[in-house]
Amino acid sequence: MNISTHHFELKTKGNTEIIDITEQVQSIIDSYNYYQGNALIFVGGSTAAISTIEYEPGLLKDYPNFFERIIPSNQRYEHDNTWHDGNGHSHIRAALQGASFTVPFLNGKLLLGTWQQIILIDFDNKPRNRKIIIQLTGEKKDEK
Repeated sequence: MNISTHHFELKTKGNTEIIDITEQVQSIIDSYNYYQGNALIFVGGSTAAISTIEYEPGLLKDYPNFFERIIPSNQRYEHDNTWHDGNGHSHIRAALQGASFTVPFLNGKLLLGTWQQIILIDFDNKPRNRKIIIQLTGEKKDEK
């Protein structure tokens, strides 16, 4: 069994921007010749999250609207009193969604559903540079 850790970086716009990162994750599996195992996808930072959705125009509107309803950006948060940066809602949204997600792969391909993509969600209230860490655990093609 092999474990290897990789990363890529993205510039984001914030404000619940959703970015499909499926292709980048699959590319890392391909590049390092993995056959089967798990890909752990993690974003560092407390105002971004990783998940899966069907990456289509309706959900790209519904998803941010959902978070605005349950954790409104125009509400005052104690975090804002501490740092005066106006992103208390971003921290709560990211904590609720989660910073990591694990996807199995077999025959070198992610085992996602037909309409399922891996997404990065940037909840912050300003653009950021995000580092996405991919940790692969599994067998390489030359070991099977």
